[in-house]
Amino acid sequence: MADLRVLVVGCGNMGASHAEAYHHMAGVEICGLVARGASRDVLNQRLGGGYPTFSDFEQALAQTMPDAVCLTTYPDTHDVYALAALAAGCHLFIEKPLATTVAGAENVIAAARLARRQVVVGYILRHHPSWQQFVALARDLGKPLVMRMNLNQQSHGQMWNVHRNLMQSLSPIVDCGVHYLDVMCQMTQAEPVSVSAIGARLTDDLPEAMYNYGQLQVRFADGSVGWYEAGWGPMISETAYFVKDVIGPRGAVSIVARHAEGASDDVGGHTRTESLRVHYAELDEENRFKQRDRWIDCQDEPDHLALCLSEQRYFLQAIAEGADLHQHLQDALNSLRVVLAADEAVRTQRTVVLGGEG
Repeated sequence: MADLRVLVVGCGNMGASHAEAYHHMAGVEICGLVARGASRDVLNQRLGGGYPTFSDFEQALAQTMPDAVCLTTYPDTHDVYALAALAAGCHLFIEKPLATTVAGAENVIAAARLARRQVVVGYILRHHPSWQQFVALARDLGKPLVMRMNLNQQSHGQMWNVHRNLMQSLSPIVDCGVHYLDVMCQMTQAEPVSVSAIGARLTDDLPEAMYNYGQLQVRFADGSVGWYEAGWGPMISETAYFVKDVIGPRGAVSIVARHAEGASDDVGGHTRTESLRVHYAELDEENRFKQRDRWIDCQDEPDHLALCLSEQRYFLQAIAEGADLHQHLQDALNSLRVVLAADEAVRTQRTVVLGGEG
């Protein structure tokens, strides 16, 4: 069988990571690198050179005629580029979020079904063994669950440029929030029913209607509740930037990560766990804990490149086997629906009641 020819569109942090994964994979050929700026040449050099480079997506799509497109551009281009790739008969790996609107995401899903092409959304935490264990342990805590999560980033230098560009179209609680809402939905296995949120604009470097700090609160049909907080910028505090904590009637489980203190905007650190702490709530006759907290060592875990390799192997397998990705895409749509409702709640200062298919 001939190698799968993949066009990489977007050569920033995640685009470079996925391109490096393809570069190391058997059965895959990168047929082009696409970016508007110099990042495509920087990435080409990093990979040893020799890959065709393009500044225009449509031109690259027409000239290379790829079997698949890896789309990691800014989110406001996702649905337009995705529809073009599917119309050209390509399978699609697309970084989260699937689109910047629910309607845009639904259009991509419908186009994939019509074209009979596979679409995989980059939910990298689903491929991380420690995060898989985190979800499984949370499910054993009973119901309802209280889920507390954040990812605040004290971004500066190039990462502040990246974040400012992202915030031309999306707030931090939307862009990163889809990951952690997806985790919450996996933990509860219940329908989200309402969302409240607050936000603040802490810099004049943004469009007037945009905010760079936000927190959402979501309620689920089983009584579970969760909050997610995200802030980007040089003013953001690192005192509690990485909280991943779940509480249930039987106890709690937490990700304990001390590794990236002072480097909250390091993309590679956002999936690292270091250890899991499991707390048991059961008491004896004298109200003393029956069990000590259990620590699970997560030091021997995949790095960022290994996780990207895992994602791309999943993508290739889905193509080769014609996997049913209906639930995968529905999950991506559901998490997007929640964070966009949170964005609406910030702007209207009202709780948003969720409805429709879940």
